[in-house]
Amino acid sequence: MKDGLTYRDAGVDLEAARTTKARLSELVRRTRTDAVSSDFGSFGGRFRATPGRELVASADGVGTKLKIAFMADRHDTVGADLVNHCVNDILVEGARPLVFLDYVACGVLDPDTVTSVVAGLAEACRENGCALLGGETAEMPDFYAEGEYDLAGFIVGEVAWPELTRRELSAGDRLIGLASSGVHTNGYSFVRALFFGRLGLGVHNPFPGSEASVSEVLLRPHRSYLPILAPSLDAGRIRALAHITGGGIPGNLDRVIGGDLDAVVRTDAWRRPHEFEVIARESLADEAELFRIFNMGVGMIAIVGAGDVGPVLDQARASGCDAFVCGELVEGTGRVRLEGV
Repeated sequence: MKDGLTYRDAGVDLEAARTTKARLSELVRRTRTDAVSSDFGSFGGRFRATPGRELVASADGVGTKLKIAFMADRHDTVGADLVNHCVNDILVEGARPLVFLDYVACGVLDPDTVTSVVAGLAEACRENGCALLGGETAEMPDFYAEGEYDLAGFIVGEVAWPELTRRELSAGDRLIGLASSGVHTNGYSFVRALFFGRLGLGVHNPFPGSEASVSEVLLRPHRSYLPILAPSLDAGRIRALAHITGGGIPGNLDRVIGGDLDAVVRTDAWRRPHEFEVIARESLADEAELFRIFNMGVGMIAIVGAGDVGPVLDQARASGCDAFVCGELVEGTGRVRLEGV
């Protein structure tokens, strides 16, 4: 006589799900703000928004950077990647983050792995003043490869700097580049093909020309520019922002300059970080191609009036982020022109 089929037999461990939920409760609690009015475990999260204020929402993922986390068995950085990327996206629209929700999907739920991912999420939410309002952990046997998972995030913010959405730009405005913390979260299909395919490296091998390992360099978290830029935004010194993600500088700066201006970017205005020098040298890729794939050391570009350059640079540097003038706006047709490529 056959035993009765259980959910665990089918690949879903409900006890592991309960254990994971209990671990996550405290991580979520630490991100709670005064505007949160629901408890952990509710069917939906409740948040008291400010009447009459405009909300901005966005969603994103970490992409194939997750593959490197799987290979290195390190999961504490990709959650921060996700939060900071989303925070930067709504920052460009003039919004401060209010709430964040995550979605983690896996084949077999490993409480330690999920807890590590959410710990990174929660810490980044706390650092950005954002409540981790809720989320979903989905266990789907046979859907994901063993040891792998997918990760997505959803953010809602409130417009705090409406002048950024007006795009009142003019020829002569300056471009200020804010240094990235590395590759961030774009271009990892290229990165994996280069380092693990062409060069045959492993995640624990030294990164070429560095004492750090390949995984330490490539899993460095995506930088949040909110604490770096908030003082200058509060002072009204920034006219527009461009988050440099997929598409690089040409594919993101053109989204904010309008149709009657060109952005001239001088690519010799900053020292390219070591990892991008290695990528360029070892891949033999065309420079223009690299600038379409990667941030090349510039994670955010702020557009400011000529008279505000000094204070914005000083504030960014005081916040621990390298910053530099990397170009200007000129009359044109909405193009981004890279000088030096």
